[in-house]
Amino acid sequence: RHMTLAPTLTTLDALAAGKSATVIHLAPSDRRDGDGGVDVSRRLMELGFVPGERIRMLKRGVPGGDPVAVKVGQSTFALRRYEAALISIQPE
Repeated sequence: RHMTLAPTLTTLDALAAGKSATVIHLAPSDRRDGDGGVDVSRRLMELGFVPGERIRMLKRGVPGGDPVAVKVGQSTFALRRYEAALISIQPE
């Protein structure tokens, strides 16, 4: 039995409050947001959720963990859990 050096990937909706991570990948979303029909993953990228970016989970809503508050750079965003689940991360 040998240890693998592959990074442990998870999704942002599973990150514990107070923990930091690096964005690895955004899954395409089939959900449309609002009247304009903006692709959710494209909107997340425009907010700064891009591969290589460091993010920090600030707070999780209760019950059910919706929404989550995430810090990207100097900005803080509230994301719905289904949005956070599109973002693959490597926890620190």
